[in-house]
Amino acid sequence: MSENPQVKAVLEYVKTRERELTDQAARLRVRIEELTAQLGEFEAESENLRVTRKTLLALPAPVPADEPNRPEVPDHPAYQQIFAVFADAEAPLRARDLCQALDLPIVPKNTEGIRSKLKRMVTRGILTEPEPGLFTPPGT
Repeated sequence: MSENPQVKAVLEYVKTRERELTDQAARLRVRIEELTAQLGEFEAESENLRVTRKTLLALPAPVPADEPNRPEVPDHPAYQQIFAVFADAEAPLRARDLCQALDLPIVPKNTEGIRSKLKRMVTRGILTEPEPGLFTPPGT
């Protein structure tokens, strides 16, 4: 080595800096290996998802089960309220029972109006009338 103190200091700096850079490069190589492995995992999972999507899109549409056609309850709120009462009822109901459940005064006008709606629901297949004046949903 040179005997010049300035050259010695510069050479020592170069040597130290070279070691630092070598260490940093080694750490970066390790990190690159980790990232490369992680990238491979992500690409494999992404490919699996692409295959899954392709498989799902290739499946035929399911054939609907043979369900009996359920009649639709009319949209009018009165029918919806009547049907809600039947949903909670444990036994067949009469028009008078529905008036009570709907908080309607029990007067002929209300009971006949409810009875008329119940009869209409029977003709549409929404309710059944197992005996005159007694109404229940089908199957109960």
